[in-house]
Amino acid sequence: MKELSQDYAQRLEAIFEEFGVDDKYTKYLDEEEEEDYQALRDSYEPRISSLHEEIANNHPLELLAFEKKLLNPDYEGLFLPRILGYAVLRGVVNENYKYLRPQSHFKAILLAICNSSNFDLIKKRIGQTIQMGFSMSSDIWITNIINEISNKRVRYFLQGQKLPKYRDPRERKIGYIRYSSQFKNENFYSTEFPTTIPGLKVLYPDVENFTKIRISRNLDNTNILPDLMAFLENPEYIGSEEHLNMTGLVAAFFDLDENYNERVKTIFNKIRKENPNFEEDWLNFLLKTTNEKILVIDKESDNRISQMIDKSVDDNLTKYYNLMDIIHGKGYVHDEAVEAVKVFYSQHPGLSDINECVRKTIFTYFETFINGLTEDDYSSLFDLAKIFPSYIEIFSNQKFNQNVKDLCMKYIKRLLRRYTDKRGKDYQDIKKFVSTTFIDLNFLKEKEVVELFKTRRKRKTTAR
Repeated sequence: MKELSQDYAQRLEAIFEEFGVDDKYTKYLDEEEEEDYQALRDSYEPRISSLHEEIANNHPLELLAFEKKLLNPDYEGLFLPRILGYAVLRGVVNENYKYLRPQSHFKAILLAICNSSNFDLIKKRIGQTIQMGFSMSSDIWITNIINEISNKRVRYFLQGQKLPKYRDPRERKIGYIRYSSQFKNENFYSTEFPTTIPGLKVLYPDVENFTKIRISRNLDNTNILPDLMAFLENPEYIGSEEHLNMTGLVAAFFDLDENYNERVKTIFNKIRKENPNFEEDWLNFLLKTTNEKILVIDKESDNRISQMIDKSVDDNLTKYYNLMDIIHGKGYVHDEAVEAVKVFYSQHPGLSDINECVRKTIFTYFETFINGLTEDDYSSLFDLAKIFPSYIEIFSNQKFNQNVKDLCMKYIKRLLRRYTDKRGKDYQDIKKFVSTTFIDLNFLKEKEVVELFKTRRKRKTTAR
């Protein structure tokens, strides 16, 4: 965590200096009515939120320091319910939706709320947040927090937020997804970069999650690049899985200036040379990144990597990126690209990681193209489908075929919701395309085509 810069600290202080002399604050102190507290929230929380957002976008490593300043009891608990939610969602969870490590920032904010003179007003806005935070924490951790509270009424409140249903991982997942959807358009992520090997193992999941989210949201990462580079250039980390993965994220997704680009290029080729398993590790990184569906290894990503690697090294990685250069340069529908894929693919076992990366590359093109089509563009799918047989024959992979089928069927169903006039030209064109192409590709059987275009009889209402 970085200290809060003087500029942000002064701007926050200015907000609360105004707050301290506001007549609404004086009225609240005199009468302690809920509507008076709400008036303070309405006046000041939007301004705090705006400053919080600015820091999150431009200087995210200072965000936790900013939030800690809000714990000052003189600030009357303003904005604490919101940052409590941010703290709950920042924590990285495992497949069972349990935190990978205890969330100390969540604890600090929660204790500040519990010890606030405005607890009775604030608690009305934090029940669901605490329920989710507790559900993903250990029982011991929760018990330790509750034991730190001297007020019995507050302790009973916290104990009531441990819901039995969240002992079930499936319920935790449902609850987490539902809760996080409230924050889907907000940026509140921060992290702390490790400086030691023990710290690397503990903090890396948070660092990776933070970095991926910033990439996926296309945020300006200029201010975190020095910290990223300090991580990549730490000699103690080189050779670790965490270091390779972070090198991959920076190399594949960051638009770097000449200085940074050369430094990352040097690191990339150093670990490629020194790690005898680099090829396997790198392909695992590509597949893991693609399968998570947070980021997309696309033309731009491959091009960044291709210009970084030392292609004087005669290995499969060089050959792979030479193939990527052809696919992305000529276009995946070009005869030369199709032939290059065929030759390369035949030189490796069908289920090898390197061949799976090739399939993912082609499928990503299909997916991006089809998902970008509107209902008016359906003829473009007809044109694209002409290339399907070539890649289906080359790959001879059932999973690839199924994925392409699912992608196409999703779009076809969109079209059938749009074009409902069965005698209309659009409907007939779509039906003809599916009836021939989908059967030829073994996407559907004749009976399934008939069922897809079958007229549904409307159920008659019984007269009374």
